[in-house]
Amino acid sequence: MKKYVPIEDGDYYLTPEGYRCFTEQYHLKRGYCCESGCRHCPYGFDKNALKKK
Repeated sequence: MKKYVPIEDGDYYLTPEGYRCFTEQYHLKRGYCCESGCRHCPYGFDKNALKKK
């Protein structure tokens, strides 16, 4: 079971489209990579590297 990480100031911002975008600060606090290709992933995951040719 994954631990609950409360959201605090600086953990996200709203994009111009109105979506919540999590920052590197939040990802580091969470402690793992979800492998979803997050915009601010500090773990170096590259979603494009997994695409089959």
